[in-house]
Amino acid sequence: MEKLTLHITNGSHLTKQLKELDFAGEMLTWEEMLCEGPTFVDIDSEAFFKTRKAFFASIYQLELDVYTFKNEIKKLNRFENYSEIILWFEYDLFCHINMIAVISLIQQKKIKLPIYLVCSGRIHGNKNLLGLSELSSEQLGRHYQDRILLGDDDIKLAMSLWQIYCGIDHNLFKPFIVQSSSFIYLSNCLKAHLERFPDSKSGLNILEKNILEIVKNNTIKSEHHLLGYALNYQGYYGFGDIQLLRIIDKLSLFFDVDKTGYRLNRKGHEALLNQHNFYPEIKNIMTYGGVSSADFQFSKTHNKLIKTASNAY
Repeated sequence: MEKLTLHITNGSHLTKQLKELDFAGEMLTWEEMLCEGPTFVDIDSEAFFKTRKAFFASIYQLELDVYTFKNEIKKLNRFENYSEIILWFEYDLFCHINMIAVISLIQQKKIKLPIYLVCSGRIHGNKNLLGLSELSSEQLGRHYQDRILLGDDDIKLAMSLWQIYCGIDHNLFKPFIVQSSSFIYLSNCLKAHLERFPDSKSGLNILEKNILEIVKNNTIKSEHHLLGYALNYQGYYGFGDIQLLRIIDKLSLFFDVDKTGYRLNRKGHEALLNQHNFYPEIKNIMTYGGVSSADFQFSKTHNKLIKTASNAY
C-alpha cells in the first residue's frame, strides 16, 4: 500500500480548505488552545484530557470535545501508514504553543518520520501578517511548495520549549529568544508570552494595556466594535473571540459605557500612566502551562519575570 502524507492542521477551517484544494493525504485537525490553561508534558494521557476539560468548563463554560480530540490524536498511532508529516501552523503564540505540543507528542509516540512545517505570516506586498486561512489558493500552494524540513535541532528545541512551558520557570524561555531555528516567528512569540504576565508597575499585561489604548485613541461604539479592534491589533498573540472577550470583561472597571459608546475613566488613564498597580482589582488570573499569572510579574526594567510577593495580593 502506498504511504500517505499526514497533514496536521491548526483547525477545522484550514482542514476544510485543504480538502477543497485536493491536498493528498490524511488530515489530523488540532482543535485546542494550549496557550491558556494548565498542561502536562505527557499529552496523550487521561490526566491531560481531564485537566483540559475542567479548564474549559471552569473558565469559559465550554465543553471540550475530548472524544473527537482523542480520535484525532489516534491517527498518529497509525504512523506506519505515513511517509511524512506536514505541520500547518501560523506565526502567532496561539499556534506556536500548539505546534511545540504537537511536535512533542510525535516524539512521545516515537514516530520517526520527516516533519515539515508550513507557516504563514509575512507575505510579500502585504503589510499585515496573515494566517493560513487568509491566504489565497495560490498563496497556500506556494507556502506548501516552500515547506521547511525540520532538523533534529528544531525537534529538540520544540521539545525543550514544551517542557519549559509545562514547568514553573518561564524565564527559561529567555535564551531561546535569540536562538536561531527554522521557527522564524518563535522569538516574537516567546517575547509576547512573557509580556502577557502582569506588568510590575501597572498590573496590566500587554494585551490589556493595548485594549485600553484602543479605547483611548478610537471611537468605540460597542463591545463588538472593541472586539474587532482587539482582534485586528493584537500583534503576535493570535487569540480568538472568547479569549479577548474574557479580557475585555475583566477590564470593565476602566471603562465608562453609555449609549454613545466606551470611554476610559479615571482608573483607565491612571493604569496607562503606570500610576497604580491595578492587578488586585483586575484579578485576571490565568494559568499558562505550569505557571499561574498570579505568581509572576513582567519587569520591563529587568526584561524578565519576577516573583510576585506572596502577600502582595
